[in-house]
Amino acid sequence: MYVIKFGTDGWRGIIADEFTVENVKRVAQGTADYIKKNFPENLTIVIGHDCRFAGELFAENTARVMNANGIKVIMAKDYVSTPMVSLGAVKLGAALGVIITASHNPPTYNGYKLKAHYGGPSSPAVIDAVEQAIPNEVNLKLNSHEENIKAGMVSYVDLETMYVEEVEAKFDIKAIKDSKMEFAYDAMYGAGQNVMRSLFPEISLLHCDYNPGFDGQAPEPIDKNLSEFRELIQVSGDIDCGLVTDGDADRIGLYNKAGKFVDSHHIILLLVHYLHKYKGMSGKVITTFSATSKITQLAKAYGLPIEITKIGFKYICEKMVTENVLVGGEESGGIAIKGFIPERDGIWIGLTLWEFMAKTKKSLDDLIQEVYDVVGSFAMGRIDLHITEEIKQNVLANCKAGKYTSFGSYKIEGTEDLDGFKFHLGNGEWVMIRASGTEPVLRIYSESNTDENAFKILEATKATLLA
Repeated sequence: MYVIKFGTDGWRGIIADEFTVENVKRVAQGTADYIKKNFPENLTIVIGHDCRFAGELFAENTARVMNANGIKVIMAKDYVSTPMVSLGAVKLGAALGVIITASHNPPTYNGYKLKAHYGGPSSPAVIDAVEQAIPNEVNLKLNSHEENIKAGMVSYVDLETMYVEEVEAKFDIKAIKDSKMEFAYDAMYGAGQNVMRSLFPEISLLHCDYNPGFDGQAPEPIDKNLSEFRELIQVSGDIDCGLVTDGDADRIGLYNKAGKFVDSHHIILLLVHYLHKYKGMSGKVITTFSATSKITQLAKAYGLPIEITKIGFKYICEKMVTENVLVGGEESGGIAIKGFIPERDGIWIGLTLWEFMAKTKKSLDDLIQEVYDVVGSFAMGRIDLHITEEIKQNVLANCKAGKYTSFGSYKIEGTEDLDGFKFHLGNGEWVMIRASGTEPVLRIYSESNTDENAFKILEATKATLLA
């Protein structure tokens, strides 16, 4: 029997191989058992799916299992983003939310994310409880989806309109439109496309079409995947900022006027700067183990508490639910801010930065320079090594045993192992090695003072690991 395990953000698998209707039913049954045990007086769940292949099929089969367990289902109309399901769980008072999505993974994958009643990722404890409740098979008699609709066990709601109304209530959309700045958006064929087309029909829109195969490209908003959008900005010469979101629109990518990619480390710093220095807001800053050390430096400069967590937004969300958190974000593009649900949201964060630019009448580069004036300039690097499981495990064993003393000419001065292995190289430089929680990949991260030097660290580390 295939063992179903949740990674850093949900369970994911290749469609028709691990991710099958029967396995989805098994996970749904584990989820239903958790709801019945922990929310016996609130047997309701919100279910949605993104643009991926067979999303509606998997969502409806999840609903059928819920209905067979006496749990009422509120379903999204058409495809939706992950933040829409999270917001829906809060607004509609559901026990949990589920969205069928594999986020940024390649188009051959689909997945299953659990969302809590407070509108963010379910905690590690809840995910563990659901995992342990997953049966080997589902033997319940399941009615058809149509029968459940007629019986009143399934109702449909427009989560996208609910989300748009929330955006319009919280942002100065008029200021953005009247700023005389030019903006662009790349949906990567993902679930954010209709929202941005509705809010900003006049801006440059790319890949805002329904394409379940994402044109063969993993919808991950990183620079190497976005050549067409980058060229659009560079050729235009008039676009002040380009926003990108991933398949389920909870991760962000960003470009400046020159078509240069602005990573999440800089975005987190910009958010702290805007919310605290310009808007007078306070709270803890939380980031993950792979993020730049400049975030800690900026938080301390502004007198804000700072905390570093393991990688995975669920660890940040746990803190946001119980503490006063100003900004919580991770290297991979998942960021949340005070004043909304504790959920990463690429569109929400992008609009926050567009509003920052519009209100100050400053370019993205000018605002980044304001941050550099406080903490100094820096650059981050990352490569993903697609290697055999044997090599991956050997590298991890060597890290754990302390067998690496240098990477090329870079001497290791200290090591941290909160989540993966971070090797400090002196002068604020470091390199980090960590296995992916959802893919057969070994990730290497680095920080230095320039892009060139960050890349040199990566190459030296890669050569050592694969020697």
